[in-house]
Amino acid sequence: MNINIDIEKLILEGISISPSQGRLLQAAVKDELARLLRTEGIPDNWTSGGVVPHVPSSAIQLKPGTNATQMGQQIAQGIYGGMKP
Repeated sequence: MNINIDIEKLILEGISISPSQGRLLQAAVKDELARLLRTEGIPDNWTSGGVVPHVPSSAIQLKPGTNATQMGQQIAQGIYGGMKP
């Protein structure tokens, strides 16, 4: 089974990151979301396929010193949580 997820836009309010941190964050979101889909499974409401224009996510509260990789993991977990009914 192939899964294609395209995150067109990710808005981070109040956070300034460099281009290199942005690439790390992007990779961390992708890797963590893939891990969650592989280990936790695809939520039932997504198994029929289709396009979903918006996935709600809970607010993410970052602790001081959070790096781009940790931030990406938290974002992916929020996205995955928003995929569930």
